[in-house]
Amino acid sequence: MDPSPPEKPAMSHSSAFLLPSSKTPAGSADACAVVVLNQRLPRFAPLLWDRAQVRVCADGGANRVFDGMPELLPGQDADDVRFRYKPDVIKGDMDSVRPEVKEYYSNLGTKIVDQSHDQDTTDLHKCIAFIIENSPTADKSNICILVLGALGGRFDHEMGNINVLHLFPSIRIVLLSDDCLIFLLPRTHTHNIHIEQSVEGPHCGLIPIGAPSTCTKTTGLRWNLDNTGMSYGGLISTSNIVDEEQVTVTSDSDLIWTISLRH
Repeated sequence: MDPSPPEKPAMSHSSAFLLPSSKTPAGSADACAVVVLNQRLPRFAPLLWDRAQVRVCADGGANRVFDGMPELLPGQDADDVRFRYKPDVIKGDMDSVRPEVKEYYSNLGTKIVDQSHDQDTTDLHKCIAFIIENSPTADKSNICILVLGALGGRFDHEMGNINVLHLFPSIRIVLLSDDCLIFLLPRTHTHNIHIEQSVEGPHCGLIPIGAPSTCTKTTGLRWNLDNTGMSYGGLISTSNIVDEEQVTVTSDSDLIWTISLRH
């Protein structure tokens, strides 16, 4: 008889970073980096920005911070908001950031990194690589990167952003919009997803974007998968419902987890 395969290590996931400060359990929201892409800022952008240790704008994402932060904080002076919400780094091709925005932040000390010579990687890829290379954290798997403006807009941009999740499978990267978030569940681990019911759910999905899954098992969902195969052209788990505070997922393939965000 063949020996049983070794048990996979467990990986835990939580969206506690979206909880208001007064409701965040101590120690539950790890210090994260924030990357802003060139799409409309989600309503919770100021909250995540304030909690981040590092803030990087991908090219035209700087325009979104410059224009969007004052709109999200209408009761505050726009010039003061722009001064306070200053990115640490603007990185990318520099073909989208407006000259006056780049000059404004540069004068405040923001580092400008022009990588227009590199046309083989996306601006998000460049920003993720920069954060990893410059992180003082010894264990890179502890890095958490929240990406604002990653969903919506052009479909090819969305797919490029999802591809970045597969390019950095050992890094915790969360793509966020006003309506949902997504992250990768690497096949190398079992996954325990804590559902923050005040800010997310109930709709969710598990999608085998990288490759078909021949065996996926879940608990905590309305329609659980019981060693079920999933593939494009066959079954994929969309419009599922979270029924419990804890969801577990084990699969033989990398999966994308997505869950709706409450307004």
